[in-house]
Amino acid sequence: MNPLIESLRGQLIVSAQAYPGEPLRHPETMAQMALAAERGGAAAIRCQGLADISAIKGQVQIPVIGLWKEGDEGVYITPTLRHARACAMAGADVVAIDATGRPRPDGLTYGETVARLHEENILVMADCGSFEDAQRAVDAGTDIISTTLAGYTPDREKTVGPDFELLAQMIEAFPDVPVICEGRVHTPELARQVMDAGAFAVVVGTAITHPTSITTWFRDAVLGK
Repeated sequence: MNPLIESLRGQLIVSAQAYPGEPLRHPETMAQMALAAERGGAAAIRCQGLADISAIKGQVQIPVIGLWKEGDEGVYITPTLRHARACAMAGADVVAIDATGRPRPDGLTYGETVARLHEENILVMADCGSFEDAQRAVDAGTDIISTTLAGYTPDREKTVGPDFELLAQMIEAFPDVPVICEGRVHTPELARQVMDAGAFAVVVGTAITHPTSITTWFRDAVLGK
């Protein structure tokens, strides 16, 4: 296993992303958020956009998992080979890409995209929304597979917390591939449950780096919603 990926075994990965139009959506702000997460014990940072990748890479010593979102429908997480290459050039140690079977804008299949990236020694994380996506990713020789898109494609219903069922299926079927749990891990207790279920590592984003969402959770609790 690649040493960089091995360094993530049993660790917390923090996703530092801000949505368009939000007060924190600025590369320097995200870099400061990433540095704070590193000081808190994060083993890697997952982030979005070339400017953020570059800014964060300049601040932290831990690996950066980079992606580039374009649009909000279909394949929008690093949708083309060009997007993936740009993420790597911006400083991403691992590039996260959509692993679904949906058409990609550049006409390449997922497998063709991974093959091209591996030719350039670029590590790939597959954002999966179903077991079929995970199988596709493994067949392509993807370095890391994750549950990132579970509940965000038509293949599976959105669970309240992490999709433990999909996670278990992926771990059982692909024991030699790092399986990362990402998506709706909103408490330390859930993060522990994910690891106890056998995940290689866990990604936490909103609960750590999205104060707007966290504020609404507390507000709703205060108001009894």
